[in-house]
Amino acid sequence: MRLARLSARLTTPAALVGSVALSLTAAPAAAAPAAAVDAHAAERQPADRALPRSAATASFHAAGARAAAAVGDAATYTVQSGDTLWAIARAHGASVAALQEANGLGTATLIRPGQVLALPGAMAAASPSAPAPAPAPAATTTHTIAAGDTLWAIARAHDTTVLALLAANGLADGAIIYPGQTLAIPTAAPAAASAPASAPAAATPADPAAAPTVVLDAEQQESARLIIRVGRSLGVSDRGIAIALATAMVESWLRNLDWGDRDSLGLFQQRPSTGWGTEAEVRDPARAAAAFFGGPADPNGTRTRGLLDIAGWEAMEFGAAAQAVQISAYPERYAPWEPQAYAWLAALG
Repeated sequence: MRLARLSARLTTPAALVGSVALSLTAAPAAAAPAAAVDAHAAERQPADRALPRSAATASFHAAGARAAAAVGDAATYTVQSGDTLWAIARAHGASVAALQEANGLGTATLIRPGQVLALPGAMAAASPSAPAPAPAPAATTTHTIAAGDTLWAIARAHDTTVLALLAANGLADGAIIYPGQTLAIPTAAPAAASAPASAPAAATPADPAAAPTVVLDAEQQESARLIIRVGRSLGVSDRGIAIALATAMVESWLRNLDWGDRDSLGLFQQRPSTGWGTEAEVRDPARAAAAFFGGPADPNGTRTRGLLDIAGWEAMEFGAAAQAVQISAYPERYAPWEPQAYAWLAALG
């Protein structure tokens, strides 16, 4: 699939490279990725695709500029398609936490196009007696963000937790980090775990590259819910369902595509020519999800190998388990979506 064809079919979502995902910014506003479709290494497997970091960054800056230009010094802001809480907060010199507090939003609350948000700057001007945020814990060292860093990897390298790192720097859950930013490293970490409750402690590897933080639109949310429903009906663990969600994001941007590399189609870009089913079958989202999971209820029987058919998949690293099913030419693209996949599962499952 040539780049020109893909660019004409898809647009880049408002996103930025980051480390903590949907738990804060998820909303039905993202568009499809503007990236070329990559062929898989093995002919029997579907094609995969991912959003380049440069495209994600450009889209994020465009969203931030749009928010700033549209609102200026107004006391409210109307959410546009592609906006994220972080982009809106940044455009108005506020933190995500302040924006959430000003609008009574929880960490998993979705924002939607047309929604009117109160800007915390205007709220603060009207209420000068509002309490100041609690001071961050003392820190004895700093870390300068490099390209590809994640909060999880930084916390692990300094023997602390993501929650402690966020607190030490006055960052809200879901904050985005960027190259060149300096973080204070806390001297002590709180006891609370930073990983999602459903994720095993050993399931989160240091990401080889950060995935763009995305907001899911209505179509993507429905695809995610379907994958979750199929996984639940088959008795698949949360880890297995999260792997399926991340795989579908890489393969199709969580859209039931009617095109792909060679004859690849559907959510998981499965290929009729390699045994995954007819064109109609691989474009049946529920059947495609069941085929990805595999196991005793695999609609393809033994013609293809799903996640449950791979011995020891539960003990594999997140991306390695997805790669064992997909046999991609770019196996490193699955792992970076792990945090967001667990967040989607928590929010939609």
